[in-house]
Amino acid sequence: MRASVAAERAGLPAVSIIATGFLTQGVVVAKGLGMPDLAVAEYPGVPMTDAPQALAHKVSATLISQIIDGLTKTAAPAASDESVEPAARDTVFSGTLDEINEHFHTRQWTDGMAIIPPTVARIEKFLRYTDRDPDEVLGTCPPDNRLATVWSVAANGVMAGCKPEYMPILLAAVECIVDPEFRLQDAGSTPGWEPLIIVNGPIVKELDFNFGSGVMRAGRRANTSIGRFLKLFMQNLAGFRLLPGGGDKGSIGQTFNVVLAENEDACAELGWSTFGVDRGFSENENVVTVQSVVHISPPTYSAGAKAMDHMRVIHEVIGQNTMAYWSCIGLLFGKWHPLLLLGPSVAKVFAQDGWSKTQIRNYLHENVRLSAERLDAYARHCGMTGLSIKGQVEQGLLPPEYAQSDDPGRLLRCNIKPEWIGIVVAGDPGRNQSKCYVSNHVQGPPTSRRVVLPTRWKSMRAG
Repeated sequence: MRASVAAERAGLPAVSIIATGFLTQGVVVAKGLGMPDLAVAEYPGVPMTDAPQALAHKVSATLISQIIDGLTKTAAPAASDESVEPAARDTVFSGTLDEINEHFHTRQWTDGMAIIPPTVARIEKFLRYTDRDPDEVLGTCPPDNRLATVWSVAANGVMAGCKPEYMPILLAAVECIVDPEFRLQDAGSTPGWEPLIIVNGPIVKELDFNFGSGVMRAGRRANTSIGRFLKLFMQNLAGFRLLPGGGDKGSIGQTFNVVLAENEDACAELGWSTFGVDRGFSENENVVTVQSVVHISPPTYSAGAKAMDHMRVIHEVIGQNTMAYWSCIGLLFGKWHPLLLLGPSVAKVFAQDGWSKTQIRNYLHENVRLSAERLDAYARHCGMTGLSIKGQVEQGLLPPEYAQSDDPGRLLRCNIKPEWIGIVVAGDPGRNQSKCYVSNHVQGPPTSRRVVLPTRWKSMRAG
């Protein structure tokens, strides 16, 4: 659809070929791009599971005539959308708690769970925790292109069950996702990725984030409600609602991630920088980072008193089994950012054996590899039939080393740059477990913002 929009704006007629399962998403994308009347040719079914003969028949019997019609017929004017959305301070419904939740649920303004009614009084409590104007626009939320305002952040924070003092975190998280580099418009893609918020700085303890046992479980209010907030905000502002009627095309999908808060005491004890510092911020600076997560490794246990005892297992389970498979998509787009979550006891062994975060990244960069043949096969099964390692090099998306040979059996690095591997220390300090969170190539790269506290923060917190 995006290619068709570009062609049409250049004065060239275009038709988008879309499989049946993507038709609704195509309508959402076209509307968001300002061209809801784009011509579409429907491929009936799922092309990746059709035999070659069936695919050829559908192309000749169904697609060709639709393409010709789309290129030669004048599109009918798009029907105007007369619906008017409520303004920020409008009362949209009055009733009991049950009635309000039912009203919101039927309009897909909730995530399927009960919400706290976003009354003006509750929203104003949130606004006390920022010096910013309630009507300030933080950015636009494609594909529905609603404006992310300070007021809308507060309203969704109320609905998600956040505390008012979480407001500076909520604002920073939204500033991350509305950054054009984050590519919010792609959050409804079929892999079904979810955003992950990572929090660093004194605010972790001040707002009682969990960074120990069960760090990625729902249960602690700060971690849980803020994670839920971002999912809810993306649904209500960007339009990522379940089909039909929304832009979420996750084929199977997953649920929202709770906030990942780093154990900065453990980092200090090890002499390691925090993730926030790794992202370019100063020590003791409150930082929010958001990145996509498309899949997660199994809980990975490693034992021993030497770094290599642990690295061998991490390389095999997290590297070869978790990072490597999805790296075909990362190589196709020339970018991706896996995140390694090390339990404090595992990180301690690395540090005591003289390993830095940089050495861990370099080892995984050097040793996590797959053959060009397997990478190509994984990409084709995913539908990325245009993967060409040589072509990626020629476009500057991959380093020259990837095209030094045409041997399909040659082993290629799955991580393009070592510095793109994030490392966070958190979890149960009494267990030897690690995990990996894999991002979705150029969609949702790690994006960070400093948390801006209101001028009266200390007095408000003390009161």
